[in-house]
Amino acid sequence: MTTSPPTVVADLVATPGLGGFFFDDQAAIRAGAVRDGGTYRGTALTPGYSSVRVPAESVSVMLVLDDGYVATGDCASVQYSGVAGREPRLHAEELSRRLETELAPLLRGLELSSFREAAEAVELRIEALGLGRAAAYGVSQALLDAAAHHAGHHLMSRVVTTEWGLSDDLAPVPLYCQSGEERYDNVDKMIMKDVPVLPHGLINHAGLVGPGGEQVVTYVRWVRDRIAALATHPGYHPVLHVDVYGLLGVAAGGSVERTADILQEMEEAAGPHQLRVEHPIDGGSRDGQIAVMSALRQVLARRGSGVQLVADEWANTAADIHLFAAAGAADLIQIKTPDLGSVHHVVDAVLDCQAHGVGTVLGGSCAETDRSARVSTHIGLATGVTQMLAKPGMGVDEGLAVVSNEMNRGLRLSRRLSSLSKPVP
Repeated sequence: MTTSPPTVVADLVATPGLGGFFFDDQAAIRAGAVRDGGTYRGTALTPGYSSVRVPAESVSVMLVLDDGYVATGDCASVQYSGVAGREPRLHAEELSRRLETELAPLLRGLELSSFREAAEAVELRIEALGLGRAAAYGVSQALLDAAAHHAGHHLMSRVVTTEWGLSDDLAPVPLYCQSGEERYDNVDKMIMKDVPVLPHGLINHAGLVGPGGEQVVTYVRWVRDRIAALATHPGYHPVLHVDVYGLLGVAAGGSVERTADILQEMEEAAGPHQLRVEHPIDGGSRDGQIAVMSALRQVLARRGSGVQLVADEWANTAADIHLFAAAGAADLIQIKTPDLGSVHHVVDAVLDCQAHGVGTVLGGSCAETDRSARVSTHIGLATGVTQMLAKPGMGVDEGLAVVSNEMNRGLRLSRRLSSLSKPVP
């Protein structure tokens, strides 16, 4: 039996690019920065920000292989970089320069017979250079692309299923859209396009919650009624997933019991739809978040509530996610892909959650790129996540098209490969 020779990296080329939305200084927004059209008035508080809102940046990584193929990936940071234990936002010009001058010499001649081994080795070099998780995120995407090329099928999902010993019998993943600040018009788009999980809502300031939670309850009820009014067929029954940025806990004065009251009011407003609420209360640290989310789940369970809690803030790395999952601190955990760095950690985090019976939201950020979204799509397909974010951007249509089309291509090609590999009777 012969094996093909390993693919070898000939060079790394990097170029600055744009992200799909903006980087926002969450600390400044929470401190009262005033919205002014598409921007914010106020002083930036988080290191790395020159203003409260700045255009999202990215870096495109191109690995030139010895056979001439160019494998690609995009470095990206999340919208709210630099808070809740997250790394600072990336600066594209600087990162692009450092990738070419510092990392490229270390990668020339690297053999790529195994994605997982290559990703682990390259991540160590990135860490030694202090380039950060955004760099590891983009470079590892390119390594996954290169591995798919080396395998000859060009399907990144197949690389993951092969190297992690998962089933190649892939299934569609429910897509989750986010409305951004167009909390009403964008919901209409989602309903008309049969989005399975909606609307996110971006409930990111106190006025959208109300002193006792009444405003967010009203919004959830409106979404429910809008689905009933606009659904194009009787089988459309989406999950309602609302991100409240810890503000239910603020409205409840930090009380877990009162936070549970608001959640149950939201649940009643959502009926008959399943309700998922992301980051309902903030514990101020990773361990504090695990404790308060666990307590809140216990209260809801005791009351017989069916609300599902989604962990987000403070669950930034695979190690963090493991602790949340092992503690039973959430029904689902958002795996915010750029925060984990190299994408092999994303695979590991998903499988870890599944081993603990915890659902997975393969998320990320509106500030990412089309390329990182496509790579994430293959990871979601390979691992069978609970739901997957349509990204990048906040316009619904663009991110939904990027992810759904990539998912459909991946499913169709994977089935075709499976049919070709079956023995002829």
